[in-house]
Amino acid sequence: MKIAVIIVRVLLGALFVFGAVAFFFHLPMKQPELSADQKTFMAGAMASVYLFPLIKITELICGLALLIGRFVPLAVVVIFPVSLNILLYHVYLGPAELPMAIVILIANLFLAYAYRKNYTALLAAK
Repeated sequence: MKIAVIIVRVLLGALFVFGAVAFFFHLPMKQPELSADQKTFMAGAMASVYLFPLIKITELICGLALLIGRFVPLAVVVIFPVSLNILLYHVYLGPAELPMAIVILIANLFLAYAYRKNYTALLAAK
């Protein structure tokens, strides 16, 4: 189990770091043709100016934390809304990439389960 946690943690961290670095350095990546709904969504997200940089900074910081192995329980909690949004985007707007989105969410949930003892104080009813 310990080796599986390390493998999933490093792969998920690398995925988020690569996505953030590709965004900030404008690395050329093959983009699938966007549907009309996807173009509308992306236009709205880009029009907000702050949203994509905020998401990518969050991905970068959490990805680095996952890669390094420091503050992993915190990184897993902080990155969960991003993972969930990736899944929901692909469920409703881009089902072609849905398998990868499912893998990202399952990896995030697996890490949350692996570090569940760290969340007991957070979830305790007082």
